[in-house]
Amino acid sequence: MNVLDLHAAALSAVASNPSRPATAVVHDAPGLRLVVFRIEPGQQVAPHTSEATVLLTVISGRGTISGPDGETTAEPGSAVAYAPGELHGMRADAERFCVLASIVRKH
Repeated sequence: MNVLDLHAAALSAVASNPSRPATAVVHDAPGLRLVVFRIEPGQQVAPHTSEATVLLTVISGRGTISGPDGETTAEPGSAVAYAPGELHGMRADAERFCVLASIVRKH
């Protein structure tokens, strides 16, 4: 068993560039990768696609999650699922936004 403190991982995540969200891989296995994002106000993860199923779960803060049907405001407890190939993105508006991306890969 591996117990993960997602909020602590998001807060200690490192950004490769100060203008980009900070990320940390907290679990990586053949079928599942877990990545936390700490997105500061004004930062975003641009809309993109993945070959895997993606589940975005809000850890803390409030922000915007986008998909092919538009945008939604998300807060702790919110989760949005995307099918493989479906466009998705996220951004922090007025406050820090921490999100867990669960990337479910077929193996």
